[in-house]
Amino acid sequence: MDESRPDGSSDQAEQLGAFLRAARERVKPEAVGLPAGRRRRTRGLRREEVAALCGISPTWYTWIEQGRTQAVSVLTLDALALGLRLSPAERSYLFELARRADPRAAMASRAPSGDAEDLECARLVSLMGCPAYALDAHWDVLACNGEARRLFAPWLGEAGPAEPNLLRWVYLDPAARGWIVDWELRARRLAAEFRADTAALRDDAHHRRFVAALCAQSPEFEQAWRSQQVLEREGGLRAFATAEGLCNYRQVTLRGGAAGGVKLVALHRIEDSCAVAAGAAYKP
Repeated sequence: MDESRPDGSSDQAEQLGAFLRAARERVKPEAVGLPAGRRRRTRGLRREEVAALCGISPTWYTWIEQGRTQAVSVLTLDALALGLRLSPAERSYLFELARRADPRAAMASRAPSGDAEDLECARLVSLMGCPAYALDAHWDVLACNGEARRLFAPWLGEAGPAEPNLLRWVYLDPAARGWIVDWELRARRLAAEFRADTAALRDDAHHRRFVAALCAQSPEFEQAWRSQQVLEREGGLRAFATAEGLCNYRQVTLRGGAAGGVKLVALHRIEDSCAVAAGAAYKP
């Protein structure tokens, strides 16, 4: 009889166990300070050795590897990642399989990027022929090109950003209301996207202060934030009331950097105003 659940949780537990087993078999005993031995019948580490390295019971580890449990805590996952010497990509995959938020990923995404990363980000944006800009985990501007400064003149401008944070500019600068077509819809959607984008930072003191300050300064943001709406930050049709008239664009958003904390936004011009109007009429 198939014991998998409708939500796929059984399959998820089996995938998690298979990944841990493969990771365990890849670790050489001498790499973690254990004798290699000549009578080892198991590739890599034994289950009890992994349990000892991770500070958990051998029985509990065995159950996890055999896919016999659906509830693996964040602390246990962190211990497993450290004990098995997982790479950052492997650690991220482990937490994805367990359907848990990695607290270390949240810390990495809010940590300031180094000078070298900032330079690479700025160089990439500058090479793009369409309006493009990059945001950090809290949607502060990391870089923008000349095309973006011209298109987003009320925000980015040639003299520099009027407000370095996208969300604060949209909600607090009066210029944004006339420049963004269907401002009310776009502003509400941005709040919902920001909630989804910063879910891993919900316990971060800086994030809490940022949200509280914006709620205090903008009744519209407070209402949108209290609605608890969550939407994926993605591209789509955009329209802006520029000095040249109504300009229609299709936006593409890409993620990169530590834990996907950097978002690169690019827009290419389109001429189909009917398509833009249809997209603007959609209310999530």
